[in-house]
Amino acid sequence: MIFSDTSIKIMRVLLFMSIRNLWRVLGGVILLSIISCSSPVSTPDKTFRLALHAEPPTLDWSLATDHVSFDVLTNLMEGLTQYNQKMEPIPAIAKRWEFSSDGKTITFFLRDDVRWTDGKAVTAMDFEYSWKRLLNPATAAEYAYFLFDIENAFEYNSGKIKDPNRLGVEAISPTVLRVKLKRPVYYFPSIATFMVTFPQRKDLIEKYGDHWTDPKYLETTGPFALEEWKHEYKLIFKSNPKYYGKAPEVEKIIAYIVEETTTALTLYETGELDMALLSSVSIPHYRTSPEYRTLPLLRGYYYGFTVTEKPFDNPLVRRAFAHSIDRSQLPDILQGGEVPVSSWIPVGLLGYSSDVGAKFNPEKARSLLSKAGFSGGKGLPLITLVYNTDQTHRLVAEYIQDQWRRHLNVKVELASQEWKVFLSRLKTDPPQIFRLGWGADFPDPDNFMNLFLSSSGNNHLNWSHLEYDQLVDRAALERDPIVRKELYDRAQRILTESEAVIIPLFVTAKNLLVKPYVDGLELNALDQIFWKRISFLNPVG
Repeated sequence: MIFSDTSIKIMRVLLFMSIRNLWRVLGGVILLSIISCSSPVSTPDKTFRLALHAEPPTLDWSLATDHVSFDVLTNLMEGLTQYNQKMEPIPAIAKRWEFSSDGKTITFFLRDDVRWTDGKAVTAMDFEYSWKRLLNPATAAEYAYFLFDIENAFEYNSGKIKDPNRLGVEAISPTVLRVKLKRPVYYFPSIATFMVTFPQRKDLIEKYGDHWTDPKYLETTGPFALEEWKHEYKLIFKSNPKYYGKAPEVEKIIAYIVEETTTALTLYETGELDMALLSSVSIPHYRTSPEYRTLPLLRGYYYGFTVTEKPFDNPLVRRAFAHSIDRSQLPDILQGGEVPVSSWIPVGLLGYSSDVGAKFNPEKARSLLSKAGFSGGKGLPLITLVYNTDQTHRLVAEYIQDQWRRHLNVKVELASQEWKVFLSRLKTDPPQIFRLGWGADFPDPDNFMNLFLSSSGNNHLNWSHLEYDQLVDRAALERDPIVRKELYDRAQRILTESEAVIIPLFVTAKNLLVKPYVDGLELNALDQIFWKRISFLNPVG
């Protein structure tokens, strides 16, 4: 068998990977070699190559909850609205929308020229079906709470109402969707940008069941279509000729699944990727490179406690652990422009407060632990901190582990798990302490605070607090920014101080390398990259 130069480069890089990862992708490398043996060595024009740090757990946008799936789906699909460069919702499949005078009804008027990839028209009925499927308790969608402002949505999702026709979402005609809300939600057009609100094909889901997202069955509305998915190896996307908007200049996207950032960086350096994320240890070396790009994100990084697991069923213990971390050292460790915070609402949004949260106070931490009955750390059960496999997460975990050992005399074991396994465990058997992050789905503090509502499917803490829920609900309705911030301050103090169910650590930043011939790759604070805006300044190859 004759291997192309491209295949040989990739195989060389893979030698640096673990044996486990090598076996996972070896079949894909062989297939790539077979395909490319008669192809030019250089990268084809109008093909953009990137790396995903994990396999997308699902491409069912009613079930997706993770950033890997979102990165893919936001380019395969479009919904009623989308963001412009200023993070403002603008028309997409909906050409316009209107609020009623009381703000409790919003009517979306759809374009009549939008088609699925098989040529079938996109209709308001596709949105009605999608939203009712998301809210159907049988779907078990973690993001169902995103639509709880719709009339009877919570009641239907919780089983109190059985008839989906009582939901406040209705296709009045093929091009008119009417949404009745429980309360005025003036940021609802921003919610309509998010993947769980994208339209769905009832005929395909009913015909193919769990396989409707397979490449041979999946029909989409966005600028790209899924052409091929070689699991644990790569996904290939092609430009969608039926896309209603301007045709992308890039005709093909190849997304390799590369778990290790160091491996992706090597592929970038050898010319096999056009973009690569940088790990913490690599940032100092590339910081002065003209190919280096960085941008602060609306993305918080936190440690969560499962409050039903001992010893963290005791808020004194949680508070002790929270007060024993010196966050100020994290930016020096990570080198990526991170901003240490104790507030859950991130810097850049209404509600951020540097005064909120458990501050570093080791003496107070030891006193709290002693009051809980574990003076000097004695008598504590075995404690394990679990994070998904990643170099940055490991660095953070090792630092926090040392902080707890040094300031509380507590030994904490570390355990890493692959992304899919980690997500599954959070749903079925949450660890005592776990690492998670949350990036803004829309630029409003409610998007961060509603994460920990009792009704939130993304609340993995096994924690419920009535006053917290009430404060967050009141803040979402409040139009006065001063009053709204006061409500959020009170709610955050419950979350991070008195109850201390999470420990906010820092706000993250995006750090990556982009080839100089790539144009139009725009970063934004929501960490969205729209492939349709990418072009090449010069022919690649």
